[in-house]
Amino acid sequence: MSKSMSTEAVTGKFGEFGGSYVPEALQRVLTKIAEAFDHYRDDPEFNQEFRHYLKEYVGRDNPLTLARNLTEQMGGARIYLKREDLNHTGAHKINNTIGQILLAKRMGAKRIIAETGAGQHGVATATVAALFGLPCTIYMGKYDTERQALNVFRMELLGAKVVPVEKGQGRLKDAVDAALEDLVENHETTYYLLGSAVGPHPYPTMVHYFQSVISEESKHQILEKEGRLPAAVIACVGGGSNAIGAFAHYLDEPSVRLIGVEPAEAASIAEGVPAVIHGFKCYALMDEHNNPKPTFSIAAGLDYPGVGPEHSYLKASGRGDYVTVTGKEALDAFLTLSKIEGIIPALESAHAVAYAMKFARTLPKDESVIVNLSGRGDKDVKQVFDMLQKQ
Repeated sequence: MSKSMSTEAVTGKFGEFGGSYVPEALQRVLTKIAEAFDHYRDDPEFNQEFRHYLKEYVGRDNPLTLARNLTEQMGGARIYLKREDLNHTGAHKINNTIGQILLAKRMGAKRIIAETGAGQHGVATATVAALFGLPCTIYMGKYDTERQALNVFRMELLGAKVVPVEKGQGRLKDAVDAALEDLVENHETTYYLLGSAVGPHPYPTMVHYFQSVISEESKHQILEKEGRLPAAVIACVGGGSNAIGAFAHYLDEPSVRLIGVEPAEAASIAEGVPAVIHGFKCYALMDEHNNPKPTFSIAAGLDYPGVGPEHSYLKASGRGDYVTVTGKEALDAFLTLSKIEGIIPALESAHAVAYAMKFARTLPKDESVIVNLSGRGDKDVKQVFDMLQKQ
C-alpha cells in the first residue's frame, strides 16, 4: 500500500497543511487512533484481513475499462475508466470503511459514527457496521437527506440510525460538526469512521492508505493494456478521498499529470485560502469573518468548503493540477456517458468525466488518460430527472 506524500508521522503535516488543531479532549482520542493505525498498518495479519475483504466482499480488483465510444467521439487520447462504481455499495468509499472498521474492531469500539454528504460513505459505513455487528449512527445534513432520500433509506435498511443535521446549511460541513461533537461526548465507546481525506491527523493519512488500492490496481492495469503510464489521472475532488486514492501510486511518476476536478460552485482549491477548518489546515472558502462560506454543488459529495490537506500540498507544490467544471458541464457528461457507454456515473464522478472529455482532445491519439469513476449514479437518477424536468 502507498504511504502518504510528505507526511510527518506524529503531526500528519503535508508541507504547511494538515496537522491537528483540536481541543485537548479530542486530541487524546485522535492520538489513540493514530497510535493504533501506525501499529496495524505494518501488521501482516491486519493487511491480510484487509485484502481478504477487498477481494471477497468488495469485489476487487475492479476493471480499468476503455471508454471506446467516448474516446472516438472526443477524437483524442484513449479514455480509461477506473471502475470504482462496480464495488459493493457502488463507490470507492467501501475501500476505506473496510480498513477503518478493522481498525475499530481491534481498538475495541462498541459503536460506529460517521458523516455523509451524498450518502455513499454513509451507506458504506452502515454496510461494514452490519457486517461486523456494531451499532451505527450516520450524521447527514437535512438538505442532503432530502436530495439523497434513496441513500437514507439504504442506510436505514442496513440497520443504521440516520440523524438529519439542521444546523447551518444542513449539508456536509454541518454533518462533520455533529459527528465530531458526538465523538467528544462518547469517545470511550465510539469510533468515528471519517469518510474523506480531511479532518485532523490521522484521518487524511489513513484514508490515503486505504484508498491507495485504486491507483495500485490502475497502474498495473494501464501498463498491461498500454505498455506505458498514462498522460494523466483525473478525479473529482470534494474532500478528496477518491482522488488521493487514484493519485497515490503515481505521486513519484513526474510524467503523469495528476488532475483534480472541483465543482465551480464549491472550488475550495481554486478560490480558497489557507485556513483551519474541522481541526486541520487546508485551502478553504472563507468569508470576511473567517468562517467557512456556504457552498453548493449539484453533487452532494463535492459540497464542502475545504479540501484534504494532501491535495492542498499537491496544489501548493505544483505536483497536482486542480481545475473546475460547472454543474451544467457535469450534468452533460452524466448524460453523455450514460447514453454512449451504458454507464451511469455519480454526479460527483461526472465532474471528472466532463473535464476528461475536454482534456483528451488536446492529446495525441496514442496517449491515454485514466478517469477515476468514483461511483455509480443510481443515487442521482431522481435528482437528475427532477433537474431535467425544470429545464
